[in-house]
Amino acid sequence: MKTVANKQIVVGADGGGVDLKNHVVAWLESEGWEVLDLGCKVRGEENSPMFQRVGFKVGAKISEGEYEKGLIFCGTGMGIHIAASRCPHVHAAVIESVAAAQRCATGNGCNIMSMGGNYVAPATAIECVKAFLGHNLGDTFENFPGFYEYHKLARDEIEAFDYEAYKANGFQPIKLGDVKLERPKK
Repeated sequence: MKTVANKQIVVGADGGGVDLKNHVVAWLESEGWEVLDLGCKVRGEENSPMFQRVGFKVGAKISEGEYEKGLIFCGTGMGIHIAASRCPHVHAAVIESVAAAQRCATGNGCNIMSMGGNYVAPATAIECVKAFLGHNLGDTFENFPGFYEYHKLARDEIEAFDYEAYKANGFQPIKLGDVKLERPKK
């Protein structure tokens, strides 16, 4: 698997996200990252791939265990995120702030981060990428009793979710366990 620790990442964008993606890729490469780009390369590209097709491609690299994390970009970040999320084992988030980028990694264990070229400024995108790639599930919440366990259980239940089993269970969640979450004392 190509990993964040080895500075390897998969990215993709459609025509609406390509400028932001190119800005992020230029920064990543200047920092020594190996980047696999599966989408549109330049604005106005002939036969530019549709957002969902790029989302499927990047999502598949995560699903197949080829890459640990990915970055995707379209005009809003939403459509490409929906497509990538259809791939098994993909946990994607649309973000527009550094705090959201960090939390999608620390609280949700996301493996794909999506940004909208129409909404995220290039400098903000770089800071978001740093936050996303620099954190893992539970990071920065070590003093929050049960935080990691609670969010790990949530991620595990999302990963194991089977709609037909949920439906057969009267639309009640099938619990893999319980974790008590306590707010840290001030």
